Amino acid sequence: MNRFFFLLVLSAFQAVIVQAQPTITLEDIWQRGTFNARTVPGFNFLQDGRHFTRLEQGKVNQYDIRTGDKVQTLLDAAELKGMAGFKGSLSSYAFSADEQKMLLTAETESIYRYSSRSEVYVYDRGTKVLTRIFPKGKIMYPAFNPQGTSVAFVADNNLYIHDLTTGKQVSISKDGRMNEIINGASDWVYEEEFAIAQAYEWSPDGRYLAFLRFDERAVPQFTMTNYRNNLYPEYETFKYPKVGEANSVVQVMLYDVKKRKSRAVETGGTADMYYPRIRWTARPGVLCVYQLNRLQNDLKLLSVDARTGSVGLMLREQNKYYISEELMDDLYFFEDGNRFLWSSEQDGWRHIYLYDMSGQLLQQVTKGAWEVSKVYGVEESRQLIYFQAAKRSPLEREVYSVQLSDGQETMLTKLQGTNSAQFSSTYDYFIATHSTANLPPSYAVYDRSLNMVRPLEDNFSLRKKQEDYGVSAVEFFDFETRDKVQLNGWMIKPREMDANKKYPVLMFVYGGPGSQQVTEAWKGANYWWFQMLAREGYIVACVDNRGTGARGEAFKKMTYLQLGKYETIDQTEAARYLGTLPYVDAGRIGIFGWSYGGYMSSLCILKGADVFKAAIAVAPVTNWKWYDTVYTERFMRTDKENRDGYEDNSPVNFAHLLKGSYLLMHGMADDNVHFQHTAEMARALIDANKQFDTYFYPNRNHGIYGGNARLHLYTKMTEFLKSNL
Repeated sequence: MNRFFFLLVLSAFQAVIVQAQPTITLEDIWQRGTFNARTVPGFNFLQDGRHFTRLEQGKVNQYDIRTGDKVQTLLDAAELKGMAGFKGSLSSYAFSADEQKMLLTAETESIYRYSSRSEVYVYDRGTKVLTRIFPKGKIMYPAFNPQGTSVAFVADNNLYIHDLTTGKQVSISKDGRMNEIINGASDWVYEEEFAIAQAYEWSPDGRYLAFLRFDERAVPQFTMTNYRNNLYPEYETFKYPKVGEANSVVQVMLYDVKKRKSRAVETGGTADMYYPRIRWTARPGVLCVYQLNRLQNDLKLLSVDARTGSVGLMLREQNKYYISEELMDDLYFFEDGNRFLWSSEQDGWRHIYLYDMSGQLLQQVTKGAWEVSKVYGVEESRQLIYFQAAKRSPLEREVYSVQLSDGQETMLTKLQGTNSAQFSSTYDYFIATHSTANLPPSYAVYDRSLNMVRPLEDNFSLRKKQEDYGVSAVEFFDFETRDKVQLNGWMIKPREMDANKKYPVLMFVYGGPGSQQVTEAWKGANYWWFQMLAREGYIVACVDNRGTGARGEAFKKMTYLQLGKYETIDQTEAARYLGTLPYVDAGRIGIFGWSYGGYMSSLCILKGADVFKAAIAVAPVTNWKWYDTVYTERFMRTDKENRDGYEDNSPVNFAHLLKGSYLLMHGMADDNVHFQHTAEMARALIDANKQFDTYFYPNRNHGIYGGNARLHLYTKMTEFLKSNL
């Protein structure tokens, strides 16, 4: 057989293989769920550490963690139907501390990112009695006191306590009013940027209820318009503080349950302070209050004695840039009442520190040129701290324990890639989750000796689909920019590449402060869209620019006061680097991003007009002055303090530079990045007489999902790429 004939036969054989592979469709990805990875629902561990519960088809079932065997059904919602007005459909549940009562929520409706309201009931497992907590309607954030004798909740912006013994309710506050005063729940910007929705905490002895009171009367309002086939549109108005505008004035309040009296804590701060967390310490009646200045570079942990009202300084953390929000949940008070754990970037990397209650540093628990990414908890009986870290590589995550006495670390997860864990209440077992960029998540139970007790889910069927559909491998690369900065990236190439052909490239970007896209972790549904594009002859690539996470504070915070500047330089450098590869068509490089990524793709098509041929921006920020106070001022200060930083890095100011094809997309009910950003960008482009494409989605929020919205959006993006790249 001559060489030419052999190659001809081989090519024909490969073509048959390619044709035999099923087609990846947008309907499969976004409508049918064909490629959804199977997950393992959360484990609600009981106090014995051996058993967990799960809500399944209206039943709360109890299982043995070692065997996976069902032990018993603790509650069947169908059997409660009709009792106390319960309709039989259960949304969620929670146990009292002694596990004898259950807090049940039903008919839940979401509000913003974390907030929701529900019909709420308490079920007594002993008496089999179901009690509706608030017959007047839906309520927010119900929570048992530690003794299980009362439930606190928020209704109509006021905080209540329902006594389960007497059935009586006490309204702790009475001044709550929509868009004016909020008691016990957070305002919009605290919920979005500080990830706090429930803004009250029971003291361990149940004597006190600490809560935040938001006075948002001076905060400017924003109105969204919804179109629901009615004669007139619906208008939704809420308080949203944009850059430089007034925030809510927040007070820390203490309610004495026994005396039935509330009082404000005299924190000594100005009216413009943030109070992003309140936490009770292990000392009786002592509350820890986070007090953060508006610039977010000076954080105080205050100790408040609920009995006397006296306030002391527990710890002060200052930073020449800003205090990273993700550090705030890594606070743990030891049962002896004398020590606490805290995370800090004070040595240039996120690490764990041990302090006494006066703020004296006792020990830096972890150290090195690597980052702790999450603190899972503390097993005090063994003096072990459990945490996740990017120790091996910024692209990976491992789970560790560290001995407090000598700092000895033990790696609990051995697989390369991204690992996370959920520990049982006694730390005898943990559920390990593992994935890579090429392997969907797998789940397994391990014991404290690191023996696998049993596998839970390996997503074998999805891995089989990867084979059946002939996916391309996600390949990692790195390169050095002209500024001598080493950047990491990944790439998906067409599986059957022609050595004589040059391919177009779609770059995917997010790029925001502390974020990461270039990781050894499963990429979710977008993975399959990228595979679909690769099948159709595109190379898909992603690069993490300066400002992203897991590479230390200096790398992350170097974008301070200049959001967008260095990120755009790096993404443009990445495009230029990709354009030098022998199989890349440097004249056909596009970029796609959502939210901060949409901001980045917009800047790239404008400032990098000679490099990028096309860009897709979904829900982009187009001028930081239109975004909220907490997020924007953390990184940029105000536009009055940093006018050049705002003006030089806002896409609306550079519409006249557009040369390539630009697709602008936005949900009109986006409470986060308002549709205003896209409307103003469109105005600027029209003023500059620049042609562009735009799609908008009525009644859809920042995620643009529900019904056919996500399929519709990806269909348009795919068609846009085929026409313009």
